[in-house]
Amino acid sequence: MAKPSTFSSSSSSIISIVPFQFQNPILPFISFSLVSPPLLSRTRRRRRKLPDKDMSVAVPMPPAPSHRWDNEDQGPLLDSRTGAGKGDMLATDVEGETSSSSKTARKNKYRMSAIKCFGVDLSPDNVAVAMVYFVQGVLGLARLAVNFYLKDDLHLDPAETAVISGFSALPWLIKPLYGFISDSVPLFGYRRRSYLILSGLLGALSWSLMASFVDSKYDAAFCILLGSLSVAFSDVVVDSMVVERARGESQSMSGSLQSLCWGSSAFGGIVSAYFSGSLVDAYGVRFVFGITALLPLITSAVAVLVREQPVHGPTRGTNLPLASLSFIEGSKQSIIQLWDAVRQPSVLLPTLFIFLWQATPQSDSAMFYFTTNKLGFTPEFLGRVKLVTSVASLLGVGLYNGFLKNVPLHKIFLVTTIFGSALGMTQVYF
Repeated sequence: MAKPSTFSSSSSSIISIVPFQFQNPILPFISFSLVSPPLLSRTRRRRRKLPDKDMSVAVPMPPAPSHRWDNEDQGPLLDSRTGAGKGDMLATDVEGETSSSSKTARKNKYRMSAIKCFGVDLSPDNVAVAMVYFVQGVLGLARLAVNFYLKDDLHLDPAETAVISGFSALPWLIKPLYGFISDSVPLFGYRRRSYLILSGLLGALSWSLMASFVDSKYDAAFCILLGSLSVAFSDVVVDSMVVERARGESQSMSGSLQSLCWGSSAFGGIVSAYFSGSLVDAYGVRFVFGITALLPLITSAVAVLVREQPVHGPTRGTNLPLASLSFIEGSKQSIIQLWDAVRQPSVLLPTLFIFLWQATPQSDSAMFYFTTNKLGFTPEFLGRVKLVTSVASLLGVGLYNGFLKNVPLHKIFLVTTIFGSALGMTQVYF
């Protein structure tokens, strides 16, 4: 039997009548909440007047056909056609709509999390990292233009070109310093976003100067240095994000993150290589520098995707020398921790391997002069060669992500070093 409903004649009581015998096909449950005495008397005008004593009559109600009703927990009340008076509480039951919206939100969240690239969820942070690496690859648009500008416009020999190229690599040698700066000195309250924006603006400035005012080898070396600094700093920032993301993950997940980074760079190289040579042939190097100046702004734009809590700086009135002293002390501690980590054999040996690999002499400048002066390669043809190189790089990333993520790293280093040495010797014999 259904729960009985209780009537009371007290003026402050609430009368709820649910449900009627006649069920409304649209609103099967109607609740009246009558709280004022005039409404109480008007509603019960035709009923027998109850005694003045406080009495209650239990009236059995028919069972609810398919719904569960609880007057104590039921907050929303629906308006009726009999006309509730002023002061009635009226609302609609939104439980169904709430559950429907929550299901839709869960579905949308599942669909967004299902979007992956190289096995990595494309969260806003990962998209920002991928776009920064894409910019690093697409900046190769100006690589051929720089080589032809130094060779044909400034009339530099291969040795001078190699010196400028080595000078532009200096910002990459002090990358740990950028990590100390970004971690210890928040810029405008952020350690990641602000430095990405600044790096993009610095890169745009350097290539804008190359497109307009540079007319000597010293100016060219300075602007190329600024462009290299912007790329190196942004690389440190996104690498720190990748390290934080990969901390505690398996080797497979870390490999997927690296595949996303280098795959984005290779894709950017493909996009730029296809147009780099033809644009130099058709419009000249200054035009290519102007287009390249727009690309670092992508880094500034995607900085807003980085999810980062703002860091509150020192309060007003803080002594600046004290803040500088704390920065120096923090940097010293970081250097000590870095040295303690490097002294471990598991870190020292890979570091030594990378040092020897990077210290190997490069023949890029000599090869460029050889292919253009001796072999007569045009900028368009060199762009096609660069395109093939970028496609091969992307295939290598796909091969590693698909089959080699779980292979021990020392085996991969051994095999690739042997094959790389053998293929590099073909420049001597052929």
